[in-house]
Amino acid sequence: MNTTAQFVTCDLLDDNGDKTIGVISPSIDGKSFRNFGGRHSFGGAVVTVKCFEDNSRVKELLATDGMGRVLVVDGGASMRCALLGDMIAESAVQHGWAGVIVYGCVRDVDQLATMDLGVQALASIPQKSTRKGVGETGITLHFGGVSIHDGDYIYADNNGIIVAKEPLI
Repeated sequence: MNTTAQFVTCDLLDDNGDKTIGVISPSIDGKSFRNFGGRHSFGGAVVTVKCFEDNSRVKELLATDGMGRVLVVDGGASMRCALLGDMIAESAVQHGWAGVIVYGCVRDVDQLATMDLGVQALASIPQKSTRKGVGETGITLHFGGVSIHDGDYIYADNNGIIVAKEPLI
């Protein structure tokens, strides 16, 4: 499900009070998720990847058919290198991904802001990551006080990020 229509996460929570919805903590180790992409409101089915300072799996996944999904990247909140930059983000746009949420850093932020892609991350840094082919995909991630499973639905905007087991739109 590709959620390119505008929505407000606050309203999604209010309108779906009968459902279990996780809200990612607004502050994690003193950092907060913020928008870096051209889409400030995005959501869809989740694809998960866990990698630490190695964006090999991120690059591989975003070069596949996104079908309006959102890649959620657990980068261990590393502030030492970026897991997403303009070239990989451009691949995501070309392959139909709705967005990328990075529990870590991104780079090339001026270019990311011009792309039709939702991007949220904790911070930006100019340092690129290494590529050693390390990372796990399709696993349950845990950060911000929420568990995020492959196949969940995630919605993000300037108010925050929410996670549900079923589509909210």
